Amino acid sequence: MTIDELLKQLDLGEDQDVEFKSAEGGLPKSLWETISAFANTEGGFIILGVTHKGEKLEITGIRKPEGMVKVFWDAHNSPEKLKPPVCKVSDVLIAAVSGNRIIVINVPRALRQQRPVFINGNPLTGTFKRNFEGDYHCTDAEVRQMLRDASDEPQDFQIIEHFDLSDLDAQSVGAYRNRFASRDPGHPFLALNDLDFLERLGGLRRDRKTGEEGLTLAGLLMFGKERSLLDALPHYQLDYQEQLSNDPEKRWTYRATIDGAWEPNLFNFYHKIYPRLTTDIAVPFHLDDEAVRRGETHIHEALREALVNTLIHADHLSTRPIMVIKRADAFLFQNPGRLRIPIQSLYAGGVSDPRNPNLQKMFQLLGLGEKAGSGFQKILRAWREQEWIMPLVSEKHDIDMTAISLPMLSMIPDKVEKELRAIVGDAYSSLTEVDRIALVLAHRFGEVSNTDIKQYRAEHPRDIGERLKALVQYEWLTKLGQGRGTRYRLGGSKESDFFSSRSEHLDASSEHLPARSEHLPAASEHYQELLKTAGVVREKGKAGKDIVKQVILQLCAKDYLSLRTLSNLLNRAPDSIRNHYLSPMLAEKLLELRYPEQPNHPQQGYKTVVPHQ
Repeated sequence: MTIDELLKQLDLGEDQDVEFKSAEGGLPKSLWETISAFANTEGGFIILGVTHKGEKLEITGIRKPEGMVKVFWDAHNSPEKLKPPVCKVSDVLIAAVSGNRIIVINVPRALRQQRPVFINGNPLTGTFKRNFEGDYHCTDAEVRQMLRDASDEPQDFQIIEHFDLSDLDAQSVGAYRNRFASRDPGHPFLALNDLDFLERLGGLRRDRKTGEEGLTLAGLLMFGKERSLLDALPHYQLDYQEQLSNDPEKRWTYRATIDGAWEPNLFNFYHKIYPRLTTDIAVPFHLDDEAVRRGETHIHEALREALVNTLIHADHLSTRPIMVIKRADAFLFQNPGRLRIPIQSLYAGGVSDPRNPNLQKMFQLLGLGEKAGSGFQKILRAWREQEWIMPLVSEKHDIDMTAISLPMLSMIPDKVEKELRAIVGDAYSSLTEVDRIALVLAHRFGEVSNTDIKQYRAEHPRDIGERLKALVQYEWLTKLGQGRGTRYRLGGSKESDFFSSRSEHLDASSEHLPARSEHLPAASEHYQELLKTAGVVREKGKAGKDIVKQVILQLCAKDYLSLRTLSNLLNRAPDSIRNHYLSPMLAEKLLELRYPEQPNHPQQGYKTVVPHQ
């Protein structure tokens, strides 16, 4: 039975994360790592009683599944093993497949208040996340970010020790007051002195429990001086780029970043770049109810919402940058921190869970940003009115960032259609609507997933998955990753998304570089050569350890290969290859990593070290 056949029989789509474990000797130790990883990412299914051998599955079954389920619940409900418990009784069932009984465990995505979900009593050593290849230990920074989000106390509410009013830029505070007065000249806040004014905004506060008084993170972020911002937040980074040149060697035509030329607080950043975002937008002639010409469109309003949301929902204690990019055909916004509500709720509207409510209030007093969860609806409305490709929101779990892409193109513009016809040839006219949308989105966004396509089509995810599979078989799309992490890229595409390696402020874990040989088509000549090399291990099954090591060195001699590719070539389980071969060979310096500083990089690869002469 193949993976697809088993998933279909269990009514699980390929867009689900699924982990197979044999459980021949009882509950496997790695079970709890996978539960932690699934819960901290997007959830998934664990199937016990199935051995995964390459693309084939051997259903070995479990002799006494009822007893194993009891052992599972005993451990699941013990804080010494798993904290907090995440599964309900209905999430665990015993199923019969091909005459054998297996256990299916549905691990839901944990709420932000539940994360991190960890094992063995220690969040710093027992927290896992899911990436393309499997489960990996979270870093201390990743765990701290989850703990920050789990707290009900607003991030920007905290008092920053040893900072005071001298750390604020007086001109920024004055400019804010002027804009506030212009919008609401009778507001009582305007009669207050700066100290009381800032306190009412949430920029200063007194902790009623401890009596501590001081500048809040919100106050510093909104009005701070550059040196003070960097002293409090060493990784603080704002980056705005205009990439309007057709010259690929010219990375930007204009850039605003932290360079000492201006005070880079959020108030100044907004007012510095918003006019530049909207400078080329045509404003139709329109009179309001008072016969005054309106100076903006719904597109202006949408860009304002996108920019403000990026600033107020960011995890400003992260090491990642805030980035805004303007291109001739798109606007792009990226901020550190995951969404605090499900993506489906964001598209539906009406739900809000701000990370920084004090910053949100400061912008709202200037008429910027929505509080009722309707801000994103304004973005969707503007793009629908223009009949442009719908905005795409994506969470980048590997780097804990959220990205919003706003393309200013119709669904299938002439230029894109010509390029797609060049890829699929005469078959273009026979493509289904799902096929065309999948290809267009992959073309427009660099990479696309089943979940992304669901925002545009009413078909069931399984039907979308079948079409994606067909497009891969025709080599019009290339499949990357597996489960919910599966992405699809146009055949021969070199960039994976709008935020590819175009800014030096994105570190290696956020650079989605060309996958090259780790995603070779099975029919390619190079892959066939690798299969021949691996044959001595693949066909023997029980080849000696030294033979396996030599074959791995031969396979990785020319290019970096991923764990998944090596697993398929050698017909061995990924964990077995990693633990028994790759890790020891890295320690012996027989192999090197493509991303040595990011061992858990989702596109990690292994290459043979060439001895120095």
